[in-house]
Amino acid sequence: MGQAHLPLLHNLFNPTTSISLNMSFINSSITLPFSYNVSGSNRFPGSTSSSPTEPMMDSRIWSKLPERLLDRVVAFLPPPAFFRARCVCKRWYGLLFSAAFLELYLLLPPHRRHWFLFFKLKANKTQIYRNCGGQSRPIYEGYLFNPYDVAWHRLSFALIPPGFSPVAASGGLICWAPDGGGPKTLILSNPILGTLSQLPPTTRPRLFPSIGLAVTPFSVDITIAGDDLISPYAVKNLTAETFHIDGGGFYSIWATSSTLPRLCSLESSRMVHVDGRFYCMNYSPFSILAYDMSENKWWKIQAPMRRFLRSPNLLESRGKLVLMAAVEKSKLNVPKSLRVWALQGCGMTWIEMERMPHQLYVEFEGIEKGSGFDCVAHGEFVVIMIKGCWDKAALLYDVCKRTWQWIPPCPYIVGSNDDDGEDQVVLHGFAYDPRLATPVTGLIHQLSSLPFQNFNAN
Repeated sequence: MGQAHLPLLHNLFNPTTSISLNMSFINSSITLPFSYNVSGSNRFPGSTSSSPTEPMMDSRIWSKLPERLLDRVVAFLPPPAFFRARCVCKRWYGLLFSAAFLELYLLLPPHRRHWFLFFKLKANKTQIYRNCGGQSRPIYEGYLFNPYDVAWHRLSFALIPPGFSPVAASGGLICWAPDGGGPKTLILSNPILGTLSQLPPTTRPRLFPSIGLAVTPFSVDITIAGDDLISPYAVKNLTAETFHIDGGGFYSIWATSSTLPRLCSLESSRMVHVDGRFYCMNYSPFSILAYDMSENKWWKIQAPMRRFLRSPNLLESRGKLVLMAAVEKSKLNVPKSLRVWALQGCGMTWIEMERMPHQLYVEFEGIEKGSGFDCVAHGEFVVIMIKGCWDKAALLYDVCKRTWQWIPPCPYIVGSNDDDGEDQVVLHGFAYDPRLATPVTGLIHQLSSLPFQNFNAN
């Protein structure tokens, strides 16, 4: 790296630099715009501006930094800074295609970034909004929220075919499912790289099932439950089926099926993965359905204060199953509030962790007006989106610091209206950990060469 690159290198680490660009991925035929603006208003806490002529950026020192060590520094950059780094020189631009760099990236200690990815969705519908942008084929669009800087970015999903909607996220991958009824052919996409991996279709036809996804660098587990199509015009929550593949050579392609507990009502379509188990909300009355993948077994867990809950949301936070809901009880000694419970190690008992301050809840309730809210958690953060008010306000709760704060609405969707002006709009969110490499997708691509003779774990 020559001396001419040093001012650019300085700008990569300076969060006050204003940049807007489009990024190309993998090859010239795959392009994924990642538009963002980093300005002085999004300054990192405690950041200070400095000049590239200061001693700490002395070109006589930095120009002699070994490439291997320099690559290690670049590998630690968060995705927006990494893609700015690709503008420095041809070699850095090619790091995304370098097997040696990606191997180094995977060997580094995991540095999870607890970000969130939201999609604009019509309430009571599964189709997400798409931007045509003057093109004949609509493009899906997502909105990335960075809770550390309270900043929004925009992602476009140009390669996702029409008729698919996001249903789950894990390990840097987004899972997409077809909107129509029938066997579900899922797609796993890495929005940072712009890659797609298609799974074999499920064995049973379903309409809008609940889908859970758990991805590690060397394994993928997916569970699809409920909404079995028993006729072209009727569905019933009867069964679940699972997909598994790992680097050890074991694969089960929708070969493991199970029977759901009686009287299930899986309205939210969300699943949460915690320590080898999937959990989802059961409605009317409220309870939690748990599924152990290793035992292929379902059971019910009673929800706390189930008769008085409103808008319950299951979350995974720091390795624990968490329930967040509004509590409305008529007795005066139990005031209205928004509460947070955590499931204990025994797997059946809940303990209250936190309660929203009363004055804040009064303000929250005044905005919400009984319309309900959705929550999504990642690491120590929980984002609370009020239904119908995505363009006005949202709350960010920090589990570790036990703080609540209002966050600004996404600037990329403020003021946009529904096409027909009738449907309510909500933001459908997922916990998202951006990854420059997801090697497990290579195992999925190898499935095309297999005869699909599964190990049946029934």
